[in-house]
Amino acid sequence: MKFTRQPTRWRKRTLAAAGALLLGASLMSATAAAAEDDPREGLAPGYFDAGLAASNIELLASLPRVAPFDAPPGNFGFVNSDLAFTGDHAVVGNFNGFQVYDVTDAAAPTLRNSFVCPGGQGDVSVYGNLLFMSVEETRGRIDCGTQGAPGAVNLERFRGVRIFDITDIDNPVQLPGVQTCRGSHTHTLVTDPDDPANIYIYNSGTSNVRSPLELAGCESVSSNTQAPITEGNPTQWRIDVIKVPLAAPATAAIVNQPRIFSDPDTGAFNGLQNTLSGTLHPSGTPYSPLPNTNTCHDITAYPEIGLAAGACQGNGILIDISDPANPVRLDAVSDPNFSYWHSATFNNDGTKVIFTDEWGGGTSARCRETDQPQWGADALFDIVDGKLQFASYYKLPAVQTTQENCVAHNGSIVPVPGRDILVQAWYQGGVSVIDFTDTANPVEIAYLDRGPIDEPNATGLNLGGYWSTYWYNGNVLGSEIARGFETLGLTPSAMMSANEIAAAGEIQLSEFNAQLQTTLVHAPSFAVVRSYVDQAERAGTLTGKALSEVRGHLDKAEALAAKGNDQSVLDHLANAARKSGAAADSDLAQAIAALAGTFS
Repeated sequence: MKFTRQPTRWRKRTLAAAGALLLGASLMSATAAAAEDDPREGLAPGYFDAGLAASNIELLASLPRVAPFDAPPGNFGFVNSDLAFTGDHAVVGNFNGFQVYDVTDAAAPTLRNSFVCPGGQGDVSVYGNLLFMSVEETRGRIDCGTQGAPGAVNLERFRGVRIFDITDIDNPVQLPGVQTCRGSHTHTLVTDPDDPANIYIYNSGTSNVRSPLELAGCESVSSNTQAPITEGNPTQWRIDVIKVPLAAPATAAIVNQPRIFSDPDTGAFNGLQNTLSGTLHPSGTPYSPLPNTNTCHDITAYPEIGLAAGACQGNGILIDISDPANPVRLDAVSDPNFSYWHSATFNNDGTKVIFTDEWGGGTSARCRETDQPQWGADALFDIVDGKLQFASYYKLPAVQTTQENCVAHNGSIVPVPGRDILVQAWYQGGVSVIDFTDTANPVEIAYLDRGPIDEPNATGLNLGGYWSTYWYNGNVLGSEIARGFETLGLTPSAMMSANEIAAAGEIQLSEFNAQLQTTLVHAPSFAVVRSYVDQAERAGTLTGKALSEVRGHLDKAEALAAKGNDQSVLDHLANAARKSGAAADSDLAQAIAALAGTFS
C-alpha cells in the first residue's frame, strides 16, 4: 500500500483549524486564534534559560544532567535516551549508562543513583527485578569499562542487550546479557500470557554487522540492492528473538531470528522496501535515513491482543505475536513521504496505531516552514481485519527554526476514559499532546516548547530536546537529550477537563515500558463518570438543566458515599443516569452502572 505526496504546502493555521473540528465548534475560534499567533514561534534561544511556551501543560521540575553524565550539547557520548519506569523510579537511559530518579513526588524528583556503562543508545526496559539495556556502539565493553574496545575484532567488546539484576536498585549487578550481530539499537519486551516463566525480547540492530571472528554466525551482504536475496544466512532482514527464563535470566539466549520481511511468493529475504542510496525524498533531497527495510528500528508489542507494530525503516508492519517466539507478519505499508519508519504506538483498544517518521534521523531541523505536514510526521492507521488502513497525518503545527532538531519521536497514550490521547516528544519541537479518537482528524490539545539551544554553537544547531515523553501514574515524564530529566503535569482546559486528568491519573502501574503495551482498565470512580459527563457537554449532547442536575446528583452521591450511606448513593446515581438521557449502552450510562455496582 502506498500513499502519494500531497501538494499542499504546510500552513499551521489550516492544520489547527481543521483539527479543531474533532472537539466541537465551540473550540474552533479559540484554536484558530491561537494558531494565528503561536507563542512557540520566535522563542528566545538559550540552554537552561531558553524561552518557554506552554499550553494546557506545565513544567513541574527540570533536573540537569550531572557528572558523570553531563557534557556540552551535541556530545553523543553522554546523550540522554529512552525511559522506563519501575515503582517510584524512572530509569533514564544514556549513551554512557543509565540514571535512576525517584519520582515519588513528580513535582520534586531526585536523582537516586547512576551507573556508568558506555556503549551508545542506552534504551532501557524493566521487568520485575531485571533491567535491559540496548548497546550498539563498538566502544561497548563486556565489563562496562570506559576505555573502549579498539580494533576491528575485539573479544572484550559487547554489542547487544545487557541484562542487570536491580533487586537492589542502588547496586545493579550485570548478568551475562546477549551479544548480537548488529548490536541493539532498540529492544522490546514481549510477555506470553500462556508462559509466565519466560519473557521474550525482540531485538532490533541497525548498525554494521560484526565480523564472524568476533561473534560466530554474523554474515553481512549489501542491502543497497533491489535484486532478490535468497541465499546464505545474512544478518540483515531479520530480528533477534531472545528468550529470558525469569528463574535464570543469566541463561538468556537467542532462540529465533525470524525473517519477517520476506516475500512469501519468492522467498526473498528483502521482500519489502528496498530503496537505493541516493533516491530523492519528495523534498528534493536524498532520503536520510534511507527507507530500506533490512531491520526494524522499533517494535511495539501488545501481547494481550496478540499483535505488535513494527516501525521498520522502509515499512510499517503489523505482526502476529500470539506465539512470541515465532512472530509472523500480517501486513505491511509504505509511504514515499516517510523517510524512516521509527516507532509505533497502539491505542488502548488496539484498534489503531500511530507510526512516526524520523526524517533527518533526529539530528536535523525538519519542522521548518518549508517542510510539508506529511514529512517527519505521524501516520495514523486504523486496524481493520488484520490490515492497516491509513487515516491521516499529524505534524507538530508550530514552525521550528533551522537551529532546532525536530521530528516526530517517542510517546505514549494518556489513559483518559473514552478518548485516545497521545503525549509525544518532538526533540527541540518540545512535547505535543494530541487527541486521535478520530484518526482522520487528530487535534493538538496541549504543548510545551523552548527556544533553540545556543550552546556551544551560538548560531548553529545544537542537539537537544525531548527524546521521550511518557505518561506514568498521573504525570508526563521526559528524557531531555541535553537538559536532563523533566516532569510535567497536564492542566485543565476546554480540551481536557480536570476530571479527565484525574481519571487518567487513577491508573497506577507498578512498571511501564512504552514498547510493551498493556490494556489499561479504569476502576469505577466518580472521576471516570464525570469524565464522560464532561465529554457529553463538550459534544453538546448534555447541556443546560439536565447537565446541572446530573452533576448535582453526582456531587450528592459522592458526599453521601463518604458517609457510608450506600442506598442514598445508589438513588442519586440512578437519578444521574436518568437525567442524562444517555442510552443504556453508552459510555456514560455504563460508567454510572459500574460505579453503582461498587455500592450494591
